[in-house]
Amino acid sequence: MVREKKLLFSLTKKDFVIQTFCTGGPGGQHKNAKQNGVRIIHPASGARAEHRDGRDQAKNKQAAFLKLAETREFKKWHKAEVARRLNNEMEDSIIESVGLEKVQRAVDLSMRPENLKIEKF
Repeated sequence: MVREKKLLFSLTKKDFVIQTFCTGGPGGQHKNAKQNGVRIIHPASGARAEHRDGRDQAKNKQAAFLKLAETREFKKWHKAEVARRLNNEMEDSIIESVGLEKVQRAVDLSMRPENLKIEKF
């Protein structure tokens, strides 16, 4: 059985903090003239990466993004986000197939006083 692939979520530029900076190098009159270095931060995961080797800011931005996608922090966040979204999607499909009334009835039965344990401190 072949499962249909479906896009769970996508990340856009607004999900990242993109910073540019001067890369330095040998002295001279053009030393701090160009902001070629790029640092990309993904606040949700705490992942960050930077690239400063090339002379082209666009290529450095692409390389920094590829580095960020390979970081341990970003991979861990991505895995957790996929699991969370798949779980939410499964819950929604269960509610749709069974019906909201049946789900609410099951919750009410589970929440009866004899099923609850209340601890006093």
